[in-house]
Amino acid sequence: MAHDNAPAHQHRAFSDDREALSAIEEHHGQMLRRGSALADALVAAVAAGDAGAAYDEKANLVGWCEDELIPHAVAEEGPLYGQARQTAEAHLLVEGMLLDHQTIIGLVEELREAEGARAAALGTAIARAFALHLRKENELLFPFIAANPALSLAEAVAGLEALVGE
Repeated sequence: MAHDNAPAHQHRAFSDDREALSAIEEHHGQMLRRGSALADALVAAVAAGDAGAAYDEKANLVGWCEDELIPHAVAEEGPLYGQARQTAEAHLLVEGMLLDHQTIIGLVEELREAEGARAAALGTAIARAFALHLRKENELLFPFIAANPALSLAEAVAGLEALVGE
């Protein structure tokens, strides 16, 4: 009975693209608030000159990036970005979104080794780069997918809790 330890939750499915877009936007808002709060806490600890708190806050931010932000980005690159990438209208936008992911991941890598004011600056850069990236997704890419009859936002995110939350 290998399935006895399987999670007892069901994958989230959506009846249409509007419902999927709403769930994605809600999840993005939660992620942005959490990431910004973690970055702000790091900045505050550094500004207060509390090296111990700064160390802990940096660890919290890096942990969130590793556990939430990066898996979210990687999940988007599959079926979600893949559909739009095949269209002439959104191909370059998707390429730009992929560059955003590389940039954010690079900032996280730098943050791992940074201390003090540099760590605070990188934390702020991650939060702001993520905020800009979300605006592009929420205002440009996802509405394009939802409006295109050949594409399905609902199908692309079905079962992907990293994209829509649980």
